[in-house]
Amino acid sequence: MTKAVVIAGVRSGVGKTTIATGIMGALTRRGHQVQPFKAGPDYIDPSYHQLACGVPSRNLDTWLLPHPTVTELFRRAGSGDKVCVVEGVMGVFDGHSSLTEEGSTAQLAKLLNAPVILVVDAAKVARSVAAEVLGYQTFDPSLRIAGVILNGVGGPRHMEFCQPQIEATTGLPVLGYLPRREDFVQPERHLGLIPTVEGTVVQEWYDALIAQVEETVDLEQILKISATASPPAGDPQVYPSESQPVRARIAIAQDRAFSFYYQDSLDLLQAWGAELAPFSPLTDEALPKGVGGVYIGGGFPEMFARELSENRPMLDSMRAALDRNIPVYAECGGLMYLGRSLSDLDGAEYPMVGALPVITSMSNRRLTLGYREVEACDDTPILDRGQRVRGHEFHWSVLTEQPTPEQAVYRVVDQENRLEGFRVGSVWASYIHVHLGSAPGLARRFVETCVLE
Repeated sequence: MTKAVVIAGVRSGVGKTTIATGIMGALTRRGHQVQPFKAGPDYIDPSYHQLACGVPSRNLDTWLLPHPTVTELFRRAGSGDKVCVVEGVMGVFDGHSSLTEEGSTAQLAKLLNAPVILVVDAAKVARSVAAEVLGYQTFDPSLRIAGVILNGVGGPRHMEFCQPQIEATTGLPVLGYLPRREDFVQPERHLGLIPTVEGTVVQEWYDALIAQVEETVDLEQILKISATASPPAGDPQVYPSESQPVRARIAIAQDRAFSFYYQDSLDLLQAWGAELAPFSPLTDEALPKGVGGVYIGGGFPEMFARELSENRPMLDSMRAALDRNIPVYAECGGLMYLGRSLSDLDGAEYPMVGALPVITSMSNRRLTLGYREVEACDDTPILDRGQRVRGHEFHWSVLTEQPTPEQAVYRVVDQENRLEGFRVGSVWASYIHVHLGSAPGLARRFVETCVLE
């Protein structure tokens, strides 16, 4: 029977990722098979999960994905004798809507029939923390909150002022705490943690965090709580029901500059007949041989603009592939790489592939963030003309040019049909991140587009 627990926060910044990662790592070191998940569209937190558990973390988003697909992805990864640990997003009730639970951690927990452990910041509060927990407990009685973990605790004496009142007022067990420790704070950039592929996370951080969780968090009680989950059954929605033969070879840009991919998107491509060939735009001199398509995901290419620009053999290899009309599908960072030039955070401008008539600037950067529903302006590697899909947009960079109706990849239907992305020749590039499980057939179409004739 699948065990599952959701680690949710009362708000962003309370230490969800630190506590969830610590629990994942501690259970893994005790010999459990831990399958990590992340609620919402975030790419960075799952990289912390993977280092802790040794297996890829998977995104479960109840707005991006149809609900039967969410449960399918959960069942596929979490089957067998595994402990599934799901890290929530923002506050437990925060999501796409201001008046409904759509896209929230709470909605996901209820969909999975999984108990919730609530992470609460106790750094500047004592007995009053019970009132906050009570509010979350009563806000939605149908959400099964099964326990509380406190973060930012000053020590045992501080716990004596917090724990008894929480348990007396709510009946919920306090399952432990993390103390105030500056060495647990990870550096942030662009409103989030820095991806682990950039090498900022050291093993000492994991070792110290896991040791702390083992000392001050009741892992055995968490395991007992996880055993009360009862995920729903269902039929396949986006994965093929039978094994598919390999039909195409697709190059995937994966390195420190490009690391933003949903694991299930990659798995779906393989399931529908793709052989994935990873390559590094930073260090490799050429695309992998025999590829019929290229997928360049997101990341932070602005942090490596000079290195990308100086790798001229790879730029030439990309241009040669485009001369042969090899399909290239790119999202966010990939769009920036395929443009004429890209500026770094200091404003220095570096030439890029030049496949698109865009210049990407970081000098006047502003945050663009949110869910998007888009409609394809023409046929793309993943969508038919007129087909709609849900996606997510998150970037600080700005383009000095906007697409014409003839160039645009999408119309953003929930933003007055604004034009988004560029399609030039065999290139389709946009700021919109799309999960290939967002609709049936996306991955299959991508594979079919990349079959060499």
